[in-house]
Amino acid sequence: MVNCYFRNFGNKQSYQINFRIANTDMLKPELLTLKKNNLRVLTTNMPGVESATILLLVGSGSRYETKKLNGIAHFAEHMFFKGTKKRPTAAEIASLIDGLGAEFNAFTSKEYTGFYIKAAATHLELATEVLADMLLNSKFDQVEIDRERNVIAEELRMYWDTPARHVGDVFEELLYGDQPLGWDTVGTLESLKNINREDFLSYNAKHYLGPNMLVVASGAVTPTQANKLAEKYFSSLAKKQGPSFAKVEFDQSAPEVKLKFKESEQAHLVLGVRSYPIGNPDRYKISVLNAILGSSMSSRLFIQLRERRGLAYYVRSGEEEYLDTGYLAAQAGVDPKNIEEAIKVILGELGQIARQAPSADELKKAKEYLKGRMVLALEDSQNVGIRFGLQQLLERKIRTLEEVSDEIDKVTGQEASAVAKKLFVNQGLNLAIIGPFKDESKFKSVLKF
Repeated sequence: MVNCYFRNFGNKQSYQINFRIANTDMLKPELLTLKKNNLRVLTTNMPGVESATILLLVGSGSRYETKKLNGIAHFAEHMFFKGTKKRPTAAEIASLIDGLGAEFNAFTSKEYTGFYIKAAATHLELATEVLADMLLNSKFDQVEIDRERNVIAEELRMYWDTPARHVGDVFEELLYGDQPLGWDTVGTLESLKNINREDFLSYNAKHYLGPNMLVVASGAVTPTQANKLAEKYFSSLAKKQGPSFAKVEFDQSAPEVKLKFKESEQAHLVLGVRSYPIGNPDRYKISVLNAILGSSMSSRLFIQLRERRGLAYYVRSGEEEYLDTGYLAAQAGVDPKNIEEAIKVILGELGQIARQAPSADELKKAKEYLKGRMVLALEDSQNVGIRFGLQQLLERKIRTLEEVSDEIDKVTGQEASAVAKKLFVNQGLNLAIIGPFKDESKFKSVLKF
């Protein structure tokens, strides 16, 4: 179906909050592992909620691919919706779900793939059966594959023509180069031509396995219900371990720039530094730092670039955590004639917070912002499933609302500033731009604190 990206900047996806619960502190995820195939089942009961979300997560994404078959994880995500033996067409699957008034979708990232249906709790078993049917019994008809190949090629072209979204990919190409983590999740026009039915069957046999998957149920559902559904519909998954990935390699000793030329009225830039992998002890310090810099309309970058100088309509910062690396970056869209000034303003704000700790009031505001956004997200069964599910899939650990809030509260202004001082150094700067520029040297000369 539709490919979703969870990058914190450049991501336009939002989640509507349909149901509210009285107290998000009551969310206590429970984990069980099926003995037959080591499939994990994670359940979060949400008192007062009338919906339920069933989510299937797979510990595999584009960084597990070869260059020849780059994009197969995302391509497979599309193909799972194209028909099974029981429901031969995509229209039949969609009609069934729509007839329940349910939401269903899927997403592919560089390290995981997910499929979910959110429906009234009374339809939970049917939703689970449909997802199991799609993932275990898809036909992978060659005619459908050839048709969908063209659809994905158009999806790729759409991203190329949407620089505010595509510049994040250019930035990751700059950071990671010609390695799986630097490749586009969707693949390339050339690699898409290589993927056929036998490739999907082989890919699924290697990745869609009990130990490599996670069944997540959240909302009006109990652990007993979820475990019975998982045993009923997913017990046929093989008890084999999924493949590993090659750790990313890089060696940066000077500022780096990557330009993608495009005649346009607006230039889009991402300016950032390498950071830490998922689970790093400094993760909460970086979250606070990011909130101060560019997470909201009162953040430093928003105030400086938009409100005081009028240089950008949108500006934000975001953090990304992978299993073995990460980054923190700012993104903005500006008039090409103002791009050097915008870069200098961003660098100025990064340098300032590295030199001087934020005030007590600013620190408090950033913490309350992070905790408040987390509470809002955890009022929806879909968000709860994705949040806790990805923690368990990638970290094999659940961090509850109370635990995360406590860790955020522990961060001091001096600690946030110290992390900034460690990360924001000249030789670690990276700048990606989509716009009417061809000369990298003019931008490299600007990249200094």
